[in-house]
Amino acid sequence: MLFLQAILARLIKHNFPRQQIDVISKTSNYKRILLQDSAIIKVPKKLFEKFSGVSNSHSTVCNNRVQCVYEVISGKFIDFSIDPYSKNDLLSAPGLQIGKCDLVLRDRGYSTNGEIERHVSCGADCIYRHKMKSVYLNPESAKPIDLLKVLRKNSRIDMVVCLNNKERTQVRLLAEPVSDQIANKRRRKAKSEIKGHNPCEELLELMGYTIFITTIMDTKVDLGQIIKIYGLRWKIEIIFKIWKSHLSFDEVHNVSHKQLWVLLLARFIMILMYTHLMYIPYFHEVHKYCGRYLSMMKFITYLTNNPEKITSLLSGLMNRKDKNKLLNLLNPSRVPSCFYHILPRTS
Repeated sequence: MLFLQAILARLIKHNFPRQQIDVISKTSNYKRILLQDSAIIKVPKKLFEKFSGVSNSHSTVCNNRVQCVYEVISGKFIDFSIDPYSKNDLLSAPGLQIGKCDLVLRDRGYSTNGEIERHVSCGADCIYRHKMKSVYLNPESAKPIDLLKVLRKNSRIDMVVCLNNKERTQVRLLAEPVSDQIANKRRRKAKSEIKGHNPCEELLELMGYTIFITTIMDTKVDLGQIIKIYGLRWKIEIIFKIWKSHLSFDEVHNVSHKQLWVLLLARFIMILMYTHLMYIPYFHEVHKYCGRYLSMMKFITYLTNNPEKITSLLSGLMNRKDKNKLLNLLNPSRVPSCFYHILPRTS
């Protein structure tokens, strides 16, 4: 197990080439754009005491929680952790190492006033969706702001508010109305998730708006751009979908605690080999020779469906000076067109 941990750490720290993906121009001053999210994996019931889970008079389910941190600009995974189910996103949030010129994108489950203040203190930025029952204060009077009252008066807002913490951390609060179709879809989802209860009227009304808080104080970065930047979070949703749908990451048979760690560490190593050793280099080569962007999901799906191709693809990278061989591997007539995003060719 220690050997596998050492390999994983070495792969994470290895200096792979930067992916150079197109990032919104307003984020160009950031050294790193960090995405953090978690996935829940069902494990054998005999590991309940190690990983916890859910138990009632009818059934017992044992789960663990996998935390993943992905850096968008380099295209690298920079951290993994395997935690008990009881260690939720709120408890995991302070463990993320952040520094100056970092931008962190996480869902509201990680959001606390303390976390936002930690970003400000480190010289980092963050963007979060509004969290129900959050209290924002008027910077001048220090009195709580009635968010619904403000939105009813001005449906679009971009204002500086203070968090209700000791430091009175200043953030931007941005909001705009959404279409009735989107609002009603959110409300239906909320009602289905809150079983046996009806969401409060305030929550239902707030679902008619897109609301963000951010430490990005530059007003040139408007709400439209904030939404686009936050949309980078879909990258990690895609990553988890790849893990579960194509790499069978969440399929665990009846193993012991140590065997589970070995199994998950081996799968992490496989993921890094696919992404860091193969996907990132081929991302560059495909763009260089074909003017197209390589889809991570389609590339890894192709590898899992055609494992016999892995050797030749790796060989092509090792002999990159042989342009003819590499071009044959990358030629759209030879490489399945499903590899590529449907994007215009570059000039």
